[in-house]
Amino acid sequence: MSPLRVFVTGSGGYLGCQLVRALVAPALAAPAAAAAAAAAATATAATAGDERPIEVVAADVRECPAERRVAGVRYVTEDVRSPALVEHMRGCEVVVHLASIVTPGPASTREFEYSVDVLGTRNVLEASLAAGARKIVVSSSGAAYGYHADNPAWIGEDQPVRGNDEFPYARHKRLVEEMLAQWRAQHPGLQQVVFRIGTILGETTRNQITDLFDKPRLLAIRGADSPFVFVWDQDVVGAMLHAIRSDRAGVFNLAGDGALTIQEIADRLGKRCVVLPAWLLQAALATLKPLGLTQYGPEQVRFLRYRPVLDNTRLKRDFGYQPRLNSAQAFEVWMRGRAARA
Repeated sequence: MSPLRVFVTGSGGYLGCQLVRALVAPALAAPAAAAAAAAAATATAATAGDERPIEVVAADVRECPAERRVAGVRYVTEDVRSPALVEHMRGCEVVVHLASIVTPGPASTREFEYSVDVLGTRNVLEASLAAGARKIVVSSSGAAYGYHADNPAWIGEDQPVRGNDEFPYARHKRLVEEMLAQWRAQHPGLQQVVFRIGTILGETTRNQITDLFDKPRLLAIRGADSPFVFVWDQDVVGAMLHAIRSDRAGVFNLAGDGALTIQEIADRLGKRCVVLPAWLLQAALATLKPLGLTQYGPEQVRFLRYRPVLDNTRLKRDFGYQPRLNSAQAFEVWMRGRAARA
């Protein structure tokens, strides 16, 4: 039986490392990752999935250190924008595209982020087609929906993607999704699974969202009740394993059941929640950001007020993946990990 060859971009990132280990060495993975692999295998078996052994080509712009390498994986150091990417993909049936600028560095520019997020994705699509891949799995984001006052209380996949121009990450996810939609129409032979992922939390997660929770006080906007919907990092790994093995295709919100308001998060953390009018917080951030006293600009008020809350019905009903942890449970996992690090 010939193996199923999988090409992973962004393999050195937070999710990429976990996915690679779960794909080829579940016995070596952390218990949570092994559980994700087992749950995905069970879900795939129920839909007559591909049971072949997997070979992985793991690509990242940074060379993978020897101590982080997994036996049996072929590691490639390549930029997703490189014309040489197609040569590394040849023979791979499935491409998993994770590479993206999620948290820009202090010297980053919008032009650079666009070149990686949007032009890099275009290059991955072109390389996948030229290499003869039959499926591509793409990590998009709930941010693609944008932060808008008229977002429904629970947002489903039929809602348009309207990522705001003032948020580079949301804008780029919108542009990528528009590109993916064109490719679905023009190249139906390249099957797509697109995950619009909620806020990822795990034992070791640290990002701009968790930085908000680490502040001495949490901020809320008066009159706004835009809760957070979380997804356990191992559920993201599990859903991707299911996407690789199964014959399902489409666009799916990837999030745990339920949501937590900012007040509920503050209560769990034992912190005070400061409720401010939108205009006051916007004025304060507009003053403090240029002085270097905060990493957040006035546009973040939109994020706090109009965050899309992802409905995962289609993920469970049509894709066939049931997240094992809901939003509250994923938050508890992050809290325990945070306490252990402290």
